[in-house]
Amino acid sequence: MSIPGRPKPVVTALGEPFWAACNERRLVVQRCLGCQQLRHYPQERCPLCYALEYDWAPLSGRGEVYSYTVSHRPFHPAWQEHAPYVVATIELEEGVRMVSDLIGADPGSIEIGQGVEITFEALDDFGLIPRFRVVKD
Repeated sequence: MSIPGRPKPVVTALGEPFWAACNERRLVVQRCLGCQQLRHYPQERCPLCYALEYDWAPLSGRGEVYSYTVSHRPFHPAWQEHAPYVVATIELEEGVRMVSDLIGADPGSIEIGQGVEITFEALDDFGLIPRFRVVKD
């Protein structure tokens, strides 16, 4: 029996600049040109001022664990060998939040406020995807 590979993200025209930046090992999010609000996930319209105009702002890739859960039951066979694993909401220095698993994290040692940083990992037949790891003191 073969275990399917990790599912690939669905790339839309709206999100394509995000994924293109990831392939250059850069993290970017939309920035509203009306009110300067940063936002992730990509959206057609600013949820604060409803402006349609935006550009893509670079982020540091550094942040902290805002919230997390430990998954003991993988949602997909590709994660079976990694269980239990940590899925966290990351609050980046710029205030944007993203969800990611934490690479190599000991589920028993994760704490709210713990520092994390981005890394990029190759996904077969896709390109680079952003992931986060705990910053070692």
